[in-house]
Amino acid sequence: MNVSVLVGSLRKASLNRMLANELISLAPSSMRLEVVEIGHLPFYNEDLERVIDPPPAEWTTFRGCIKAADAVLFVTPEYNRSVPAALKNALDVGSRPYGGSVWDRKPAAIVSSSPGAIGGFGANHHLRQSLVFLNVPTMQQPEAYLGHADKLLDEHGKLAGDGIHKLLQGFMQAFANWVETIRSRDRQIAG
Repeated sequence: MNVSVLVGSLRKASLNRMLANELISLAPSSMRLEVVEIGHLPFYNEDLERVIDPPPAEWTTFRGCIKAADAVLFVTPEYNRSVPAALKNALDVGSRPYGGSVWDRKPAAIVSSSPGAIGGFGANHHLRQSLVFLNVPTMQQPEAYLGHADKLLDEHGKLAGDGIHKLLQGFMQAFANWVETIRSRDRQIAG
Protein backbone atom coordinates (compact mmCIF):
# COMPACT_ATOMS: atom_id res chain seq x y z
CA MET A 1 0.00 0.00 0.00
CA ASN A 2 1.18 3.49 -0.86
CA VAL A 3 1.12 6.00 1.98
CA SER A 4 1.60 9.74 1.66
CA VAL A 5 3.35 11.27 4.67
CA LEU A 6 2.58 14.91 5.46
CA VAL A 7 4.95 16.65 7.88
CA GLY A 8 3.51 19.75 9.55
CA SER A 9 6.86 21.38 10.25
CA LEU A 10 8.62 22.92 7.26
CA ARG A 11 12.11 23.09 8.77
CA LYS A 12 14.52 20.66 7.10
CA ALA A 13 15.96 19.64 10.49
CA SER A 14 12.67 19.57 12.39
CA LEU A 15 11.99 16.92 15.01
CA ASN A 16 8.83 15.96 13.16
CA ARG A 17 10.65 15.43 9.86
CA MET A 18 13.21 13.23 11.65
CA LEU A 19 10.39 11.31 13.34
CA ALA A 20 8.63 10.91 9.99
CA ASN A 21 11.81 9.40 8.54
CA GLU A 22 12.06 7.01 11.47
CA LEU A 23 8.39 6.01 11.09
CA ILE A 24 9.02 5.31 7.41
CA SER A 25 11.92 3.03 8.34
CA LEU A 26 9.76 1.18 10.90
CA ALA A 27 6.83 0.52 8.60
CA PRO A 28 5.95 -3.06 7.73
CA SER A 29 7.03 -4.28 4.30
CA SER A 30 3.41 -4.06 3.08
CA MET A 31 3.68 -0.25 3.17
CA ARG A 32 5.58 2.11 0.90
CA LEU A 33 5.72 5.57 2.46
CA GLU A 34 6.79 8.80 0.81
CA VAL A 35 6.89 12.33 2.20
CA VAL A 36 4.73 14.72 0.19
CA GLU A 37 6.05 18.25 0.60
CA ILE A 38 3.48 20.92 1.53
CA GLY A 39 5.56 24.06 2.09
CA HIS A 40 5.44 25.17 -1.54
CA LEU A 41 1.62 25.06 -1.85
CA PRO A 42 0.12 28.50 -2.50
CA PHE A 43 -2.44 29.43 0.16
CA TYR A 44 -5.87 28.24 -0.81
CA ASN A 45 -7.86 31.01 -2.48
CA GLU A 46 -11.02 30.11 -4.36
CA ASP A 47 -10.27 32.84 -6.91
CA LEU A 48 -7.38 30.64 -8.12
CA GLU A 49 -9.79 27.74 -8.65
CA ARG A 50 -11.93 29.35 -11.35
CA VAL A 51 -13.23 27.06 -14.03
CA ILE A 52 -11.87 29.28 -16.80
CA ASP A 53 -8.34 29.23 -15.35
CA PRO A 54 -6.41 26.13 -14.36
CA PRO A 55 -5.56 26.03 -10.63
CA PRO A 56 -1.92 26.39 -9.58
CA ALA A 57 0.20 23.49 -10.81
CA GLU A 58 1.39 22.83 -7.23
CA TRP A 59 -2.23 22.20 -6.19
CA THR A 60 -2.81 19.82 -9.08
CA THR A 61 0.36 17.86 -8.32
CA PHE A 62 -0.43 17.68 -4.60
CA ARG A 63 -4.01 16.56 -5.23
CA GLY A 64 -2.75 13.88 -7.59
CA CYS A 65 -0.29 12.53 -4.99
CA ILE A 66 -2.92 12.32 -2.28
CA LYS A 67 -5.56 10.86 -4.61
CA ALA A 68 -3.13 8.11 -5.73
CA ALA A 69 -2.22 7.20 -2.13
CA ASP A 70 -3.96 4.39 -0.29
CA ALA A 71 -3.56 6.20 3.03
CA VAL A 72 -2.06 9.26 4.72
CA LEU A 73 0.20 9.57 7.75
CA PHE A 74 0.29 12.99 9.41
CA VAL A 75 3.34 13.87 11.53
CA THR A 76 2.94 17.26 13.13
CA PRO A 77 4.08 19.62 15.83
CA GLU A 78 1.68 21.82 17.74
CA TYR A 79 1.58 25.55 17.06
CA ASN A 80 -0.59 27.55 19.46
CA ARG A 81 -2.72 24.49 20.38
CA SER A 82 -3.41 23.75 16.72
CA VAL A 83 -1.78 22.49 13.54
CA PRO A 84 0.75 24.55 11.59
CA ALA A 85 -0.71 26.79 8.88
CA ALA A 86 1.01 24.81 6.10
CA LEU A 87 -0.74 21.62 7.17
CA LYS A 88 -4.14 23.32 7.42
CA ASN A 89 -3.55 24.80 3.97
CA ALA A 90 -2.78 21.33 2.59
CA LEU A 91 -6.09 20.08 4.00
CA ASP A 92 -7.90 22.99 2.34
CA VAL A 93 -6.17 22.56 -1.02
CA GLY A 94 -6.97 18.84 -1.05
CA SER A 95 -10.60 19.37 -0.09
CA ARG A 96 -11.41 21.57 -3.09
CA PRO A 97 -13.03 22.12 -5.46
CA TYR A 98 -16.23 21.33 -3.63
CA GLY A 99 -17.27 17.75 -4.35
CA GLY A 100 -13.77 16.77 -5.49
CA SER A 101 -11.97 16.22 -2.19
CA VAL A 102 -8.98 13.88 -2.43
CA TRP A 103 -9.33 13.14 1.29
CA ASP A 104 -12.70 11.37 1.11
CA ARG A 105 -12.53 7.88 2.73
CA LYS A 106 -8.70 7.96 2.78
CA PRO A 107 -7.51 6.07 5.91
CA ALA A 108 -5.11 8.04 8.09
CA ALA A 109 -3.10 8.12 11.29
CA ILE A 110 -1.61 10.99 13.28
CA VAL A 111 1.63 11.28 15.20
CA SER A 112 2.13 14.56 17.03
CA SER A 113 5.26 15.53 18.90
CA SER A 114 6.69 18.35 20.91
CA PRO A 115 9.70 19.09 23.08
CA GLY A 116 7.07 19.84 25.75
CA ALA A 117 5.37 17.32 27.98
CA ILE A 118 1.98 16.99 26.26
CA GLY A 119 3.36 15.88 22.90
CA GLY A 120 1.22 18.01 20.62
CA PHE A 121 -2.07 16.81 22.13
CA GLY A 122 -3.92 19.94 20.98
CA ALA A 123 -2.67 19.70 17.40
CA ASN A 124 -3.49 16.00 17.26
CA HIS A 125 -7.09 16.56 18.31
CA HIS A 126 -7.57 19.71 16.25
CA LEU A 127 -6.39 17.79 13.18
CA ARG A 128 -8.76 14.93 14.02
CA GLN A 129 -11.64 17.42 14.11
CA SER A 130 -10.87 18.57 10.57
CA LEU A 131 -10.43 14.99 9.36
CA VAL A 132 -13.88 14.04 10.66
CA PHE A 133 -15.43 16.71 8.45
CA LEU A 134 -13.30 15.60 5.47
CA ASN A 135 -14.53 11.99 5.92
CA VAL A 136 -11.04 10.64 6.65
CA PRO A 137 -11.29 7.50 8.80
CA THR A 138 -8.50 8.17 11.30
CA MET A 139 -6.96 5.44 13.43
CA GLN A 140 -8.15 5.88 17.00
CA GLN A 141 -5.80 3.52 18.84
CA PRO A 142 -2.98 3.47 19.55
CA GLU A 143 -2.60 7.21 19.92
CA ALA A 144 0.80 8.84 19.45
CA TYR A 145 1.50 12.04 21.38
CA LEU A 146 5.27 12.15 21.69
CA GLY A 147 6.29 14.46 24.51
CA HIS A 148 9.92 15.47 25.06
CA ALA A 149 10.54 14.57 21.40
CA ASP A 150 13.94 16.24 21.47
CA LYS A 151 15.06 13.47 23.87
CA LEU A 152 13.67 10.65 21.68
CA LEU A 153 16.21 11.18 18.92
CA ASP A 154 19.99 11.05 18.99
CA GLU A 155 22.33 13.59 17.35
CA HIS A 156 21.87 11.79 13.99
CA GLY A 157 18.05 11.96 14.11
CA LYS A 158 17.68 8.26 14.95
CA LEU A 159 15.48 6.88 17.71
CA ALA A 160 17.42 6.95 20.95
CA GLY A 161 16.07 3.89 22.72
CA ASP A 162 14.48 0.48 22.39
CA GLY A 163 11.29 1.61 24.14
CA ILE A 164 10.41 4.31 21.61
CA HIS A 165 11.54 2.06 18.76
CA LYS A 166 9.16 -0.68 19.89
CA LEU A 167 6.31 1.79 20.52
CA LEU A 168 6.56 3.36 17.05
CA GLN A 169 7.04 0.03 15.31
CA GLY A 170 3.84 -1.18 16.99
CA PHE A 171 2.10 2.04 15.93
CA MET A 172 3.11 1.50 12.30
CA GLN A 173 1.89 -2.12 12.36
CA ALA A 174 -1.42 -0.97 13.83
CA PHE A 175 -1.65 1.66 11.08
CA ALA A 176 -1.05 -0.97 8.37
CA ASN A 177 -3.80 -3.10 9.94
CA TRP A 178 -6.11 -0.06 10.07
CA VAL A 179 -5.57 0.77 6.41
CA GLU A 180 -6.28 -2.81 5.41
CA THR A 181 -9.45 -2.85 7.55
CA ILE A 182 -10.76 0.33 5.91
CA ARG A 183 -9.84 -0.84 2.40
CA SER A 184 -11.53 -4.19 3.00
CA ARG A 185 -14.66 -2.45 4.30
CA ASP A 186 -14.75 -0.17 1.27
CA ARG A 187 -14.40 -3.16 -1.09
CA GLN A 188 -17.36 -4.86 0.64
CA ILE A 189 -19.47 -1.72 0.35
CA ALA A 190 -18.58 -1.27 -3.34
CA GLY A 191 -19.03 -4.98 -4.17
